[in-house]
Amino acid sequence: MPDVVAARRLARRPGDGGRRAAFARRWRARALTGAALVVLCSMMYPGAGPIGLAHAAGAAANAPAQAGRPALPVPNVPAPPRAALPGFKPPAAPPNTTASGPVRAQPARMPFYVATRGTTTIYVLGTLHVGDPADYPAGQPFRAPILGALAASPTLALELSPDELLVSQDDVSKYGVCRRDCLPGLLPEPLWRKLALRLRGNPAALDAIKKMRPWLASLVVETYDSLSAGLQTEYGTEAQLQNVYIRTRGKIVGLETLSQQMRAFTGLTLAQQREMLAQDLVQTPAENVEDVQTLHRLWRVGDADAIDAWQAAKTEKLARDKRVSDSIDNKIVYERNRRFVSRMLLIAAPNKPVFVAIGALHLGGPKGVLQLLRQHGFVVESG
Repeated sequence: MPDVVAARRLARRPGDGGRRAAFARRWRARALTGAALVVLCSMMYPGAGPIGLAHAAGAAANAPAQAGRPALPVPNVPAPPRAALPGFKPPAAPPNTTASGPVRAQPARMPFYVATRGTTTIYVLGTLHVGDPADYPAGQPFRAPILGALAASPTLALELSPDELLVSQDDVSKYGVCRRDCLPGLLPEPLWRKLALRLRGNPAALDAIKKMRPWLASLVVETYDSLSAGLQTEYGTEAQLQNVYIRTRGKIVGLETLSQQMRAFTGLTLAQQREMLAQDLVQTPAENVEDVQTLHRLWRVGDADAIDAWQAAKTEKLARDKRVSDSIDNKIVYERNRRFVSRMLLIAAPNKPVFVAIGALHLGGPKGVLQLLRQHGFVVESG
C-alpha cells in the first residue's frame, strides 16, 4: 500500500495544496469520467475495428464504435477481441500463474461508499473506464459488499444511460471531427509540432487526429496512454457492472444526458481546449503510462481520498495557465459533480437504494461527489 501512504503524505503538505487540487480536477475528469471517448477511435480508424464502445460505459475518451454495435455487453455473447489502434502494439499480457501454481485472483477493492440519510441509501462506486481482466475474477468479479448492494438496488445509475451510449457515436463525430484537417490550424505552431512529434511513429493516428478538434485530440492522446499501460476498454467497471446487474432485471439510468456531457467539452473555448491538449503533452508517453498504472493501483486499493491526494500532488506541473486550467475544472468537473448529485437525489427514495457508478476521480476532494452528499445531510462511510 505504498502508493496510498505516499498520497496521504503529500496531501498533508502545507501551502499550495489547494492549487494542486484545482489543477488535478480537470485532468482526472477527462482521464476517467467518461466513456464517450473510449468510444471514438474505431470510427476514426475504419480498419482498426471497434475499440469498445460496447464495453466502456460513460463518455469521454475514444470515439463512436461501428454502426449497429450495442452499447452494452450482451449476455452469453463473448466480448469482441481487444482492438488495435493504428500503429499501436499492446504490451504482452502477464501470465496468470506462478512457480507455485495458478494465481487465485481477488477482485479489486475499488472506491466504494455507502451514503445514508434516514431510510434513503445511495451506494457510490468509483469506476475506471479501462481495466485489467485480473480486476474482475470470473467467479467473483466484485467484493461481496458491492455485489450485495447491487442486488439490493432497483436502480443502477451510470454517467450515461445505455440508450444514450448507443447514439453517442453520432455526437462525437458531429462535434469533435472536422471535414478537413482542422487541428493544425487550431493550435499554436509549437503545440502542433509537439503533438506531431509525439505521433511521428504512428502516421495513421497522425492523419486521423488532424481532423479532430483539440478537446477530442486531447482525449485520444490519453486513450493511447491508457492502452499502452496495458489496460483494456472491455474491462471498464461499468461494462462489468452491467454484466452482473442485467441478470437482476433492474433499471439502468443515466445521471446526465448525452447532450449535457458533450457540452462539457464542446462548450470549452479554444484557449481551454488548447490547455487540455498542452497538459497531455507535458510528460513523455512513458511518464503518462506510469501515472495511469499508479492510478490503477490506487483504484484497486479503493481509497478515494488517497486517489485525490495523489492526483493533486502530481498534476501541479501539468497546468500551463492557472486561470484557464481553473475554468476547465469548473466546466467539466465541478458542474458535472453537482449535476450528478442533483440527479442522485431525484432518483433516491426511502427504502429504495440506488447504486451509482461514476468515474473514481469524481468522488474525493472538497467539491467531490462524496462531500456534496454530506452537504445534503448524508452520512458517508466506506463500504
